[in-house]
Amino acid sequence: MPDIAVLFHRLGPYHHARLAALADRCTLDVIEFSAVDNTYAWDTVCSDTEYPIATLFADAGIDDEHVADVARRMRRALDRRATSTVAIPGWSSPAALLALKWCCETRTPAILMSDSTEHDEPRVWWKEWIKSRIVPLYSAALVAGAPHVEYIETLGLERERVFTGYDVVDNDYYSTQSERARAAAASLRLQLGLPENYFLASNRFVEKKNVLRLIEGYAAYVEQASESAWDLVLLGDGPLKAAIADRIARLGLGSRVIMPGFKQYDELPIYYGLARAFIHASTSEQWGLVVNEAMASGLPVLVSERCGCAPDLVRKGVNGFTFDPYNAEEMTKHMLEISHGEHDLIVMAQASRDIIRDWSPETFAESMLKAAQAAIDAPRPKAGWLDRALLYALARR
Repeated sequence: MPDIAVLFHRLGPYHHARLAALADRCTLDVIEFSAVDNTYAWDTVCSDTEYPIATLFADAGIDDEHVADVARRMRRALDRRATSTVAIPGWSSPAALLALKWCCETRTPAILMSDSTEHDEPRVWWKEWIKSRIVPLYSAALVAGAPHVEYIETLGLERERVFTGYDVVDNDYYSTQSERARAAAASLRLQLGLPENYFLASNRFVEKKNVLRLIEGYAAYVEQASESAWDLVLLGDGPLKAAIADRIARLGLGSRVIMPGFKQYDELPIYYGLARAFIHASTSEQWGLVVNEAMASGLPVLVSERCGCAPDLVRKGVNGFTFDPYNAEEMTKHMLEISHGEHDLIVMAQASRDIIRDWSPETFAESMLKAAQAAIDAPRPKAGWLDRALLYALARR
């Protein structure tokens, strides 16, 4: 069984679930770039893990550090580990590029971990050319799903060395804890001020999450559904919070839309468990792990077709629907269908559970092992002078 070093920017609950499953199957070392960041307000992962963790920067975000210091700490961390493969998150951050540079210099097979797709953001030809130089320096890849496989292939990695199952959550945790919440529904609704019937959305309040348009679609839904309308619960926080609150007030939805704020990992299953359906409206999303969470919690899902998870996780009329995130009328239409008895929500909920069963931490672990073996068996990529110069220049940008 290969020894694997897995690198992540910052460890959160999702990473811990994946890594715990992998640690049961191989010798695992984990390198965390930094213990803090400006994007996610996760609590720190507990230290009593089944695998050793080395953190390069414990008290500062790595993006604020000088690249020379990052390079020195990265090299020291990797030199200390006798590992047969190194799994690296992406191809863009300086830390990832420096780790790939180390792999090229030491002839250590590198595994690319990625959930990028061709359409998750506008593509520029010269950036794609740079990626097409970098991606073949990896010996194998572990990606999210079908659209991600296609993209990595276009960037130069052979299909037989690309595996899926990167973006997963702890399904058992969400399933168990959401059922526990349902068993105590009456007291929890009273305690948290949650309505009997509601759509749930959970995301950062930033532009690409499309919350303002979701509210527009929801306002039209309320107008058409009248007294039978479900409420809307928006979990999250971010720079658009004030604009979102203003839009809710201007549309007269103050009594219908609830904003409990950002919720930590241990609180999330309560909100999933008491919801009737989940909606995710992003205009751009590499995957969308909140959809995994909702499905593991047994919810029908309404998901933007721009989410990378949609082709793999959403089956039209079976466990939910996809929609054009720029079309608020489509959101309204599907909310009406879901809430007005046109579909058996119990059957849809079970379908969500059945589908997400194939996207679990065990899936991540098994696919990572396949990627590691493929990387070891593959010929070592040759980094020419242009590739080495490119890695150096990009890491210092």
